[in-house]
Amino acid sequence: MPRSSSEDERLTWRKARRSMNNGNCAEIAASIGVIAVRDSKDPHGPVLRYPVASWTSFLATARNGDFDALH
Repeated sequence: MPRSSSEDERLTWRKARRSMNNGNCAEIAASIGVIAVRDSKDPHGPVLRYPVASWTSFLATARNGDFDALH
């Protein structure tokens, strides 16, 4: 179910430590059973939401290098 922007504003958003000095990054926030993702340059823009299990799988795949050949 989509959430309102006021709910998104109450989330605690964070960036990766390596991107703190760069304005071009994604921010994530955890909610009950969901990971929210947004563009740090557009904090009032769209928010993508993923089930925690899907987000965890994505991170494991990225850490494993499975996306490295896509560039």
